Amino acid sequence: MVSSSVLGFPRIGMPCLPRRAPYIFHLTAFLPSRVGANREVKKAVEAYWGGKLSADELTKAAANVKKTSWTSIKAQGVDLVPSGDFSLYDHVLDHSAAFGVIPQRYLGHNLSPLDVYFAMGRGRQADGVDVPASEMKKWFDSNYHFVVPEFSETTDFKLVFNKAVEEFNEAKAAGVTTRPVVLGPISFLYLGKAAKGAAAGFKPISLLPKLIPVYKQLLADLKAAGAEWVQIDEPVLVLDAGLDYQSQFASTYAELAPVSSKIMLTTYYGRLDSNLSFVAKLPVAGLHIDLDRAPGQLDEVLAAIKSTHIVLSLGVVSGRNIWKNDFAASIKLGQKAIDVIGTDRVVIATSSSLLHTPVTLAAETKLTAEQKDWFSFALEKAREVAVIAAVLSGSQDAKVAEALEANRVSIAKRREFEATSDDAVRKRVAAITPEMWVRKSPFAVRREIQQKSLNLPKFATTTIGSFPQTKEIRAIRAKLTKGEVTVAEYDDFIKKEIESVVRFQEKIGLDLLVHGEPERNDMVQYFGERLKGFVFTQNGWVQSYGSRYVRPPIVVSDVSRDGPITTQWSSYAQSVTDKPMKGMLTGPVTILNWSFPRADVSREVQCQQLSLALRDEVIDLEKAGIKAVQVDEPALREGLPLRKADWKEYLGWSVSSFKLATAGVTDALQTHSHFCYSDFDDIFPSIQALDADVISIEASKSDLKLLNTFKQYGYSNQIGPGVYDIHSPRVPSEQEIKDRIASMLETLPADLVVINPDCGLKTRGWKETEASLVNLVNAARWARKTYA
Repeated sequence: MVSSSVLGFPRIGMPCLPRRAPYIFHLTAFLPSRVGANREVKKAVEAYWGGKLSADELTKAAANVKKTSWTSIKAQGVDLVPSGDFSLYDHVLDHSAAFGVIPQRYLGHNLSPLDVYFAMGRGRQADGVDVPASEMKKWFDSNYHFVVPEFSETTDFKLVFNKAVEEFNEAKAAGVTTRPVVLGPISFLYLGKAAKGAAAGFKPISLLPKLIPVYKQLLADLKAAGAEWVQIDEPVLVLDAGLDYQSQFASTYAELAPVSSKIMLTTYYGRLDSNLSFVAKLPVAGLHIDLDRAPGQLDEVLAAIKSTHIVLSLGVVSGRNIWKNDFAASIKLGQKAIDVIGTDRVVIATSSSLLHTPVTLAAETKLTAEQKDWFSFALEKAREVAVIAAVLSGSQDAKVAEALEANRVSIAKRREFEATSDDAVRKRVAAITPEMWVRKSPFAVRREIQQKSLNLPKFATTTIGSFPQTKEIRAIRAKLTKGEVTVAEYDDFIKKEIESVVRFQEKIGLDLLVHGEPERNDMVQYFGERLKGFVFTQNGWVQSYGSRYVRPPIVVSDVSRDGPITTQWSSYAQSVTDKPMKGMLTGPVTILNWSFPRADVSREVQCQQLSLALRDEVIDLEKAGIKAVQVDEPALREGLPLRKADWKEYLGWSVSSFKLATAGVTDALQTHSHFCYSDFDDIFPSIQALDADVISIEASKSDLKLLNTFKQYGYSNQIGPGVYDIHSPRVPSEQEIKDRIASMLETLPADLVVINPDCGLKTRGWKETEASLVNLVNAARWARKTYA
């Protein structure tokens, strides 16, 4: 019999469902009409931070969400339900806390373990405690951010608490026997970094002999608790770097397998490639591969494990997109595996954790029937793996046959829709020429012209764009959506907010101003809502980091722009100040990477369509009198393929897409772009190739280590390495910012440096924003005197 499994589930909590929701896949049989508040976990965590919820109440809220998730997945017919994957902030941070990997700066403050945990994630500045947050990075090629573990040769591991066992027992008490999920030891060390003060040349992987005994204890405890299987995630195995650790994999799993429940070694987001040569020899009971991202690896994997007893988990249902699975295609892959290794050695699974997808379509009441029929969210995907497994097991259940036929009809209708296109958009893409990617003059020429136009001082100060989104802003946006205020009333409110932000910036002495973006719900959603070709959900929330959730737009057809999107607000902002105003746009690569893209058209084509729409917007902003435009591309590095062999193609079209969006203006327009929370070292030449006049980049959370990259490659255009972390509520001192500027100037030419925060200020409060920016401006003034 073919089994079914889900590798992980969204941590947000179930959305609030209407009492008579048109549940697909007969969800009425499995879910009560109301299974918890929308974004329940987010709200509980933020209430705890605000002192409105106790630690015990937070624990109870989390327990309710976990129980609902386990029982709901099981109700879809899934055999192997995950546990241990839930987190209040980040699963890698959970792992660090459970294993006692806590930097010394967070200890000795008389904080509870829970408050130490949150301090590592977001920093803390209260009750005499002042510690910055730990570094965050993007989780492989996703928009999820994880908290980077810190290691040194003195790191000692101990099992402070066994989260996997605790949640396994919780689920069992709820009537669900689960398959616990554990981050693998080699991936855990690979994802970490050398702590400050670590010996020169220290590598985290050297700690593996100290780490293995703790894993053995964790796994032995799980086995004793009754877990038949344990899912050990080793995503490093889809990277080129995985091959560097083949001896460590062999020795580690030789020690873990004898004391553990049956191990399902799990890979996702890519292909095993050359790593398969040693993975197939590991003493594990099962192997999971991602056939959504890398379907071509199936034949090679089957050949490698055919003569073993390894159970093969086939990730045929995507954990990364929201499109309905094509049952016929997945069944074909499953049958191929059955023909080689037999029914009992095949598991049908999601390709990865469903962390990257919204919870359920059942709460979506505003999508058209046609649109809703295209999609599948986490709970629906759980049903998909169950149906595919049932078909491959020879089920004669009438409901399975009904689901199979309904899927065939649905997929056919979607394919019919995909065959249509907007000829004007397609023709415009076909007419793109290389000349459209290039600014009229080189940077040196442009800079002189821009300096005369902008008249900015040395160490010019600016922000990344957004200012705090207050409760009042969110409230009036909600009222507009509900029709409780008129468009004119809303516009009047937004104008007052913009003028207030402008006056604040003038008051503290910022040089290049922004309008603050009070009209924007999200940096991608806002643009998607004003471009043709997108649809949106009501409750399609996906975790980005901590308590930060976004609702990614969905690209369903060709993309184009009907008219100006941002000109109205940027022009108004410029009209109320004599200082230069910076227009703010989200770049084409980021809009694409932070949306759910089409599956029938290449990402390159979709990105070119977006670039042309944004090109028109940049030109309109210049015509409206805006002298600087920032086109943010924080997701440029995120979208980089995991295998280096695939980089050239991606970097080719992503860089040219940015240039296409920004090169249609005169030399006088200063173009900016922003990047954050990714390792840019390997693609720095591509960052240079963007030819933005000014780039701003996250630097403070990573201790300015990116400056070494600038030292290695050099950089001729202007650069603003972030001087403080905006994802933490703590206020950096003026001296702290001065020290960061001084560190920058050890590497960067003073005449190229711009002073700015790490990222936008949308998630911050006004009190901390004002204090932080005042310190930033004062530090910049000090730099002008000191480095005159």
